[in-house]
Amino acid sequence: MRTRRGLCYPRADVCLEKIAVEIRGFAGDDEGCRKRRRLSPEVARKRDFFDALPDDLVISILSKLSSAARCPSDFANVLVICKRFNSLALHPLILSKASPKIFAIKAGNWSESAQRFLKNCADAGNLEACYTLGMIMFYCIENRGGGASLMAKAAISSHAPALYSLAVIQFNGSGGSKNDKDLRAGVALCARAAFLGHIDALRELGHCLQDGYGVRQNVVEGRRFLVQANARELAAVLSSAAATSNKFTRSWLTWSTHSIPHPNHRHPTVPGCPLLSDFGCNVPAPEAHPASKFLAEWFGARGGVPGPGLRLCSHVGCGRPETRKHEFRRCSVCGAVNYCSRACQALDWKLRHKADCAPVERWLDAEGDGGQGNEAVNGNEDVIAES
Repeated sequence: MRTRRGLCYPRADVCLEKIAVEIRGFAGDDEGCRKRRRLSPEVARKRDFFDALPDDLVISILSKLSSAARCPSDFANVLVICKRFNSLALHPLILSKASPKIFAIKAGNWSESAQRFLKNCADAGNLEACYTLGMIMFYCIENRGGGASLMAKAAISSHAPALYSLAVIQFNGSGGSKNDKDLRAGVALCARAAFLGHIDALRELGHCLQDGYGVRQNVVEGRRFLVQANARELAAVLSSAAATSNKFTRSWLTWSTHSIPHPNHRHPTVPGCPLLSDFGCNVPAPEAHPASKFLAEWFGARGGVPGPGLRLCSHVGCGRPETRKHEFRRCSVCGAVNYCSRACQALDWKLRHKADCAPVERWLDAEGDGGQGNEAVNGNEDVIAES
């Protein structure tokens, strides 16, 4: 077959035999053999225009591909195309620009190869890889020092989710004892993340200012941060692809006295206007970060119990576990749920807990004259009052 410029495609009948070639995976490890056709000497002598492309041009193309990938398979498929792609795709420049969705690895598929790939991306300077691997190492693998150092590496470069996660660690004293809490450091990290526009950090900082938690109380300034968090939340939702549905857009911007179906099937319907913030419009929950999804899947596969006497954050979009008993704050009304932060508590209250929360007397009766539930509440001095 001849093109307009006079170039010829090789015919199918010129293939003589097959040879086996080795293919490397994400981290460069062998993944077995695949078959590749060998062309006849007549075709082999002709110029291969693909091999003539300079490496820097191929790397530039692969960099754009990695930055626009929507799932891990988009990048993994590049590694098995040919031997040259397999070697060039692991170039540090390409790994440094990889999209956050490339790191959306399922917890069931976690392996040493996946960890090595994330480590290579982190070493290449990819901040999302530093944050994702840091969260996995800190909470799942229980390598507290290594995980915290990776998150700190991302935080130094003004990565807002890493700053907020370190703030949560400081607020709770995660990985240490209760005496390791540093509220002032938590507020400082939270303020930096809020300055970068992180919505959960804005909400957390607003509640800290309202309650005087780790900072001098300032109710007016706290409400201002909460309103700003709602405005950013609404702007993010309206600019997303989900806002193209007129049906859900109208329900977000209007008050309803009936149950409003949530676009995400994991979230139940809530009567009235189920605000996800303290003030604002009825907007759906934002998509969870790949690191939070990994944590939820990791501990969900283990029965939702991170360890003996330990609990997960009750907000469905969080996934953080306790690192010691009674680390998270419990709801002061029912005592049945617990949260790693005030931001998670505010979101979960508007999302589902408002309809389920019962006074603490009913909860104590259900436990049988107090029982272990009463001890748990008394043993945890930090409780959250619902608003």
